[in-house]
Amino acid sequence: MSIGILGTKLGMTQIFDDDGNAVPVTVVQAGPCTVTQVKTEQTDGYTAIQIGYKEVREKALTKPELGHLAKSEANPVRHLKEYRVDATEGFELGQSVTADQFEQGQLVDVTGTSIGRGFAGNQKRHNFHRGPMSHGSKNHRLPGSIGPGTTPGRVYPGKKMAGRLGGKQVTTRKLQVVRIDVENNLLIIKGSIPGKPGSLLSIAPTNLVG
Repeated sequence: MSIGILGTKLGMTQIFDDDGNAVPVTVVQAGPCTVTQVKTEQTDGYTAIQIGYKEVREKALTKPELGHLAKSEANPVRHLKEYRVDATEGFELGQSVTADQFEQGQLVDVTGTSIGRGFAGNQKRHNFHRGPMSHGSKNHRLPGSIGPGTTPGRVYPGKKMAGRLGGKQVTTRKLQVVRIDVENNLLIIKGSIPGKPGSLLSIAPTNLVG
């Protein structure tokens, strides 16, 4: 059974299909990851597989984290992530999870942190239209009125205004795995993926539970 995997976004490029069409793709360094915990219905109340990614020095982790990883005899890792599964058969502590668990043409959901753009105005943040640019207009990029009037005499929560843009967890669903480089643990995924090069990604089959 296929589970998800953690990886690093390397960047975007393009490849050519059999018909000579240019296909925009994102290259992801997927794993290798280590199974650090197997959760079952009897012990945890649900079934899931926890994996670890990106080895670090022991001094970078706390003693509780090191003690948790010692149970699986795994090396110190920076990131832990669990994936819900229907059954845990076929998984064991210390098992390696690599990119070869995916298939060419498979659909995956990719989760990452979108690029932070700082404090942005209402046009850039919410894709609003600008005001008239003709002479005499004093409303080019202004947000306009924000109040609904004397009644209720306040601004409703959630009003779309200027503020922080990006830097949030985003999931892009149903992206196609175009190619797999098993030797280098690379996934070539069609289209764009959240985050900047070097950011952490979670890649999971689209039909995966949880």
